[in-house]
Amino acid sequence: MLTALLRAKGHEVVSFVEKDFDEPGKIQKIGLDAWINSEDGDKAFKYDTDGATKSNLVIYIAPSGKDAAAEVGAAWGAGIPIIALWAKGEDFGLMRRMINSWHGNYRELLEAVDFWNL
Repeated sequence: MLTALLRAKGHEVVSFVEKDFDEPGKIQKIGLDAWINSEDGDKAFKYDTDGATKSNLVIYIAPSGKDAAAEVGAAWGAGIPIIALWAKGEDFGLMRRMINSWHGNYRELLEAVDFWNL
């Protein structure tokens, strides 16, 4: 839903959910470590890190996993503004300070996107 709302407002969205480098069942078949070290793993890593470090704005949707936290760190290190959608169960610790603003619902988050106007 958030991707559709952002695109309707004219934003380009880089989404790892949409850009799936896993052929159906491949990770389960060959194992996660083998996939990470495969050509598909290389492509996914580049896509995700480029998205985090070359975008105008990064949106973190909570709660997410370790890879998402690493992407937040990469974005922060690259000087990319980061905003986030807070959700019950989020356990981001001290490093949540990397995030410029946390929002309790998608409407607030969309207002923050407008604020950054990038």
